[in-house]
Amino acid sequence: MSSLITTHILDTARGRGASGVAVQLHGRRGDGWEEIAYGVTDENGRISQLGPDVLPAGLYRLTFDTGAYFDEQSTETFFPEVALTFNVAAGELHYHVPLLLSPFAYSTYRGN
Repeated sequence: MSSLITTHILDTARGRGASGVAVQLHGRRGDGWEEIAYGVTDENGRISQLGPDVLPAGLYRLTFDTGAYFDEQSTETFFPEVALTFNVAAGELHYHVPLLLSPFAYSTYRGN
């Protein structure tokens, strides 16, 4: 089984994957969010199995525990958590949602 949603984190300040970062996948349900999956990035900063291989169309959110990661590095950060909300369309096969991270900035894009 492969996940519909995968992610990786590149620590741009260190030039390598951010390992050991906890990531939660939530889906929008009514007025709130429901946890669907939880994972931790591997030594390359990747999570290749995050949630099921099929999800209904709708809003989803990946929440990265960046504060704990930077605490482990003994590095001050402005962003103790990064939450990325995105739309999953019906019939899509795969969503790769990467995070480019430094202590005082982050960016993302839809990968493949």
